[in-house]
This record gives sequence, structure tokens and C-alpha cells, in this order.
Amino acid sequence: MTASLAGKRIVVPESRELDLFARMLEEEGAATLRCPMVTILDLDDDAPAAAWLKRLAAGEFTDLILLTGEGLRRLLGAAKRAGIEAPVVAALGRLRTVTRGPKPVRALRDIGLKPGLAAADPTTEGIIATLAVENLHGRKFGVQLYPGNPNDKLLDFLRGAGAAAAPVLPYRYASDSENGRVEAVIKELAAGKIDAIAFTASPQVKRLMDVARERGLENELRQGLKRTRIAAVGPVVAAALEAIGARVDVAPDGSFHLKPLVKALAAAFESKA
Repeated sequence: MTASLAGKRIVVPESRELDLFARMLEEEGAATLRCPMVTILDLDDDAPAAAWLKRLAAGEFTDLILLTGEGLRRLLGAAKRAGIEAPVVAALGRLRTVTRGPKPVRALRDIGLKPGLAAADPTTEGIIATLAVENLHGRKFGVQLYPGNPNDKLLDFLRGAGAAAAPVLPYRYASDSENGRVEAVIKELAAGKIDAIAFTASPQVKRLMDVARERGLENELRQGLKRTRIAAVGPVVAAALEAIGARVDVAPDGSFHLKPLVKALAAAFESKA
């Protein structure tokens, strides 16, 4: 790619890898508007997660479903604070992991572990479809959740298939920017001053809509999204956008990482050149 995004103004709501993502876009010539909308924090009370981790370390689970890479990292942090990091990592090496998408795979590899079963599609439905062909009766699943989604669909599937399911929530979300900054982005979208907005996590979509509702800017947001090219890193984010009535114009083909997302954005603008 050679400055294929030159002159394009792109909103970047990413938080954890904000600088990396913005730099990748800027290397292609884009002007980025950095607007982190959520940040990830440890739980105020580690006790429930620590109790769950002790069950994991004791070998209670046969399988562990990892929905996010951040979830595994936060669980390891809680294990370290509880003084059981080594037995938790050892237990992770013995059980089968079931991963949704590339981020939990990368988190496992970061601690020297090979991922187990990968969902055919990086969604809850993909995990269910992947496991539905197996006899799950009597298996014991640990299930790592993430804030705002108790995932009753997945838990009900496991229990209905005769498996035990023990969920754990290892982190929480907090606002990472003032409402005023998000409001300013909404107004720029509505005014047609933004060429694209690139979502990398579904909570970013929720945060944007929440601020629009709080500030009475829902119509402006919807109009702004209609006139702006929208990129989604993967199907979970795409589903969140579709749920608020927004279309997805740009998405990577089969590899749900930042670099393929940048390439997809560049290709989309090149095709309209």
C-alpha cells in the first residue's frame, strides 16, 4: 500500500491498541481522530474470580471457553494477585481451550500454550455450532464472559447438552473519554467531516449510541453513520452495528486483526478513487 488513505479523516475508537492502530492508518496517509470510548479495568472485587480460578487450578474443568484475549490476561492477573498463577497456568495446559477468534489464541500463545479448539466462526453462534457436533454430556466447562453480555445463549446451550457451565467475569468497562469528546465526534459525523470510522470492539458501538442518547443526538448519529464509511474488524462488531441500524461497508476477509482491517479500508477507498 502506498499512502492509499491520503487525506482521509478516520475516527479511531480503539483503546488498548489505540496508538498502534492509529499509526498503521497514518502510515497510509490518513488523518486519525483518536477517540477511545471505553477502557478495561480490573474488577473492584477479585474474590469471585479468585474462587473460580481455584476451581480451575484444582482441575475441576475439562474445557475452558475463552471469548476474549483480554479475559485471559485479566484472569492471569487475578491469579497472580491470589498467589496461584503457576497452578492456574499448569491447569490451562491440561484442559482443552475453546477460542472465539484470534485474540484469545494470541493470549494463550503469549504464555507458551497452544490453543485447542477454534470456533468455526468467531461468534457465540460459531462456538455453539463447533461444539454442537460433540457429545458434551458430563463435561465441565469454564466460560470466560465479558462485561455487558451474560451470554445466556451459550450457557443454556451447554447445560442443555448435558454439560456443566461455570461462568466467570474477569474485568469491567469504564468510560475512557469525556462525553464531550464523543459528542464532538458525533457532530463531525453528522456534518459529513469524517470519511470513515473503524470499530474494533462491540462496546465502542454501545458507548457511541449511549452518548448520543444522553445528549439528544441520536438522529445526528444515525445520519452521520449513513454518510460515513463504517469499518468493523469482525462479525461480532458488525452484528453490534447492525443492531443499531448501521450498515458495515468494510470488513477484513477471514482474518480479524488490525492489519487486515487497514488493508480492507485502503482497498475500499482505492476502489472508489
